[in-house]
Amino acid sequence: MSLKSSILRSFFSLRSRSVERFLRRPLDVQREQFDRLLREGARTDFGRRYGLSEIRTPEEFARRVDRFDYDSFKGYIDRMLAGEADVAAPGRVRWFARSSGTTSERSKYLPVNDVSLWRCHSRGLRDVATFYVRQYPSTRVFEGKTLTLGGSCRRENGYVAGDLSALLIERMSFWSGWFRTPCRETALIPDFARKVERYCRECAGERVTAFAGVPSWNLALLRRMVEVTGRRNLCEVWPHLELFAHGGVGFEPYRTAFRELIPSDAMHYMETYNASEGFFAIADDASRNDMLLMLDYGIYYEFRSGDEVVPLEGVQAGRRYAMLITSSNGLWRYEMGDVVEFTSTDPYRIRIVGRTRQYINVFGEELIMENAERAVAAVAARTGAAVGEYTAAPRYMTLQGRGAHEWIVEFDHLPEQPETPESFATALDEELRRVNSDYDAKRNSTMDRLLLHAVPSGTFERWMVRHGKNKVPRLSNDRRVLEEILNEME
Repeated sequence: MSLKSSILRSFFSLRSRSVERFLRRPLDVQREQFDRLLREGARTDFGRRYGLSEIRTPEEFARRVDRFDYDSFKGYIDRMLAGEADVAAPGRVRWFARSSGTTSERSKYLPVNDVSLWRCHSRGLRDVATFYVRQYPSTRVFEGKTLTLGGSCRRENGYVAGDLSALLIERMSFWSGWFRTPCRETALIPDFARKVERYCRECAGERVTAFAGVPSWNLALLRRMVEVTGRRNLCEVWPHLELFAHGGVGFEPYRTAFRELIPSDAMHYMETYNASEGFFAIADDASRNDMLLMLDYGIYYEFRSGDEVVPLEGVQAGRRYAMLITSSNGLWRYEMGDVVEFTSTDPYRIRIVGRTRQYINVFGEELIMENAERAVAAVAARTGAAVGEYTAAPRYMTLQGRGAHEWIVEFDHLPEQPETPESFATALDEELRRVNSDYDAKRNSTMDRLLLHAVPSGTFERWMVRHGKNKVPRLSNDRRVLEEILNEME
């Protein structure tokens, strides 16, 4: 074992003790986060407006402080962007994560300060390694480097804005280069095509043992890496590769493609819940399909079900909630738009099951993202197809015809006859009827079978590059995204 590996193992072993504490005393740890956030926020303009210095209990906090989404909180963010200090977080915020989002054309600018970078995002990245070592004690992942593929950032009007991944790279200490690849200059190249080519030249000869990021962008990069090196698969490029820490979108649609690209039983996949607003959860147990909610990252959690909002101690296993956060980055009772389901309350574990706004409900079918992902995964497994990317939107009713859902699917692999895009569409429609009773009911009344367009490889990648996105909305309640992607075919 190398000296570097020995030091890192010892470091992550120490962190395990803190994790054990919040596993034993989750509510105490959350109360500590709550009290600290109130103390820090009391010195801000937001804190003075809502009297944070006078609040003593979570119940009083919920009564006195409004709930926000991006639009209602935007006034505070605009003041931070203008350079005003002590708005909703202590001091002046100089870093903003620009989130492309999936429900709006405009970018969202989310505040990121040094406290949240270290207390939340950086700790989350370190804890991925903490949990990985706990699960795989004989790992040799520290013998090599982690390939990190992120976005870009730039200075705008006195602040730095960009993808969260780029801000993390920009703010990392110089010694992080000992553990990751490529160099900072390459990692921050804004043009994706040029970045991929530089990655291929710079990283092919490295001893890469892990990589991290959004599945869609990583899949495009790794496929190109195999092409450039002339190898059959990624195991021949990096024979010591063993970990992909992924997040940002559901991984199930990509699983088959990654298995073909990395045909190794030694390869492990870890889901993370790392958003522009914060780092929230990590898959700490490979035998489960959920994630451990991280409670000591400078975040106080609340959860909404309908009109009822409860703190952590009020949630119930098996129920779905929209998540609200109060965080050291200056967001207060902020509803992110993600919907989670608690799979356990001892310890607190969650699954991401959709978005509060990412759905299709034009005909009363109430199709949510989890329905779509389950159906696609089931049909792909049954037919042997591999689905790379997809999106769906409504086809509206006319005087002459019924409505339907219209899908665009990019297949990584589609078996020969009798399996065709048309037969896949039939099977997918049947599976959606099975997993969603409202969809099934409307298929008997106002909706026709779904319409499916099979598009060539690279279609979704071109759309993401053109629109500055790093993920594709699976479901949209209007046709804007679907029409944009269809236009890539013209």
